[in-house]
Amino acid sequence: MPDSPTGSTGLEFGVLGTAGIARKAVIPAIAASDHAVGAVASRDAARAERFAAENAIPRSYGSYEALLDDDALDAVYVPLPNGRHAEWTKRAADAGLDVLCEKPLAADAAEARDVVAHCDERGVTLMEAFMYRYHPRTERAVALAATELDDVRTVTATFRFPLYDRPNDVRLDPDLAGGSLMDVGCYPVSLARTILGEPDRAYAHAGDTRDAGVDTELSGVLAYDDGRSARVASGFDTQLVQRYRVDATNGWVAVERAFDAPTDEPVELEYEIDGRHGVETFPAVDQYRLQVEHFAERVADGTAPLTDGQEAIANMAAIDALAESAADGGPVDL
Repeated sequence: MPDSPTGSTGLEFGVLGTAGIARKAVIPAIAASDHAVGAVASRDAARAERFAAENAIPRSYGSYEALLDDDALDAVYVPLPNGRHAEWTKRAADAGLDVLCEKPLAADAAEARDVVAHCDERGVTLMEAFMYRYHPRTERAVALAATELDDVRTVTATFRFPLYDRPNDVRLDPDLAGGSLMDVGCYPVSLARTILGEPDRAYAHAGDTRDAGVDTELSGVLAYDDGRSARVASGFDTQLVQRYRVDATNGWVAVERAFDAPTDEPVELEYEIDGRHGVETFPAVDQYRLQVEHFAERVADGTAPLTDGQEAIANMAAIDALAESAADGGPVDL
């Protein structure tokens, strides 16, 4: 494929699975970029064929193994259920393919370390698909916290949405590493760590309103030895809320619709710093496309992505600690 304006070579992606996030967000993002989706695979050949026809994908396969044998592919996107991310990321690496894997990279930090080491040994680029990190508004919020807020003391971050009347949803399956913390709580944890760094301990409380064997609501605290803290929350039992706020001695930064930002309308960031109040507006942008382009650029230049394997390990370590605290009822050191 031809070189893109950013200098990266056009990639041909294979997609492992027919998940809604692939259909609604990532495949359109790839198609809108200088890259392309060349193949899709499902364990059901007919489903893969229908999905390919509906999304203008030239080739379809009835097994993931068959897609990994497609010599025309450069990279794979992995939107499988959480519990299958590690296996198929490693198998893609074995095939010499660079990997853009949906968050979370693995079921726990130990598995994430194994995946990262495996990809490093195979010499492939690995990136965890935290699309919100690539939105200009997120970049601005992080910059404000780093350069204009003095002594950030707390971060409060929440991502909840209603998962009603879907008892067989994979996000409610403990065997597939389901639960609200893994599905959407990983975003508040990521944001908190991005602003405050790595926590020293975690506390959490969780509930399972569906008797599913996974958390459907979780509230937690990431604590730091110097007194700073982050309050994080996730859930499947309320209406949609996704926001964060960063508080410091001289002001604050707040963001609504924080993580899954709309692609077709402007978004805002509000702050008050040193007595100066502001609302900044960011034009509509497809953060999924920006994510794909960042991945392709890192494949081309061989440097580590922003949300690379080491970042995935650190995020999973904090998630593990929150889950352990919720299960045991006490603080967990990291």
